[in-house]
Amino acid sequence: MRFTERKVATILRQHNYKLTPQRRAVVRTIASSHDHLTPAAIYEKVHQEHPTVGLVTIYRTLAVLVRLKLVCQFNTEDNCPSYTISTPKHHHHVICANCGKVVDFTGYDITKLEQRLTLETGFKIGSHVLEFTGLCPTCQKEVT
Repeated sequence: MRFTERKVATILRQHNYKLTPQRRAVVRTIASSHDHLTPAAIYEKVHQEHPTVGLVTIYRTLAVLVRLKLVCQFNTEDNCPSYTISTPKHHHHVICANCGKVVDFTGYDITKLEQRLTLETGFKIGSHVLEFTGLCPTCQKEVT
């Protein structure tokens, strides 16, 4: 289950962030989309409702939302950041290298991998991001 616009607004207030009309528009845009959006796509949608909002405001709002783990950020093959509303539960991504489709997944215990990495590298692991890339079923059909 994804965070709702209302839940994101509540968490922002709990962390003493003002919910400005511009910030609300960014949150609404991301929360209402089922796709992963680039900052440019978010800007285009927000700019329709709030023509005075600049790209810097979009990036600053995204930075806050990422820091609070309210949105997920990942980079596509062309290294462009993309965002989607997060879920309260930790999750990972499978990304199509051809069309960019992203599927979230949960339920896999990687505790043993984290423990092994800690032993082998000496790192104290605080968090992780796990992404797999490949071809989605639609793109597989186009290739064959």
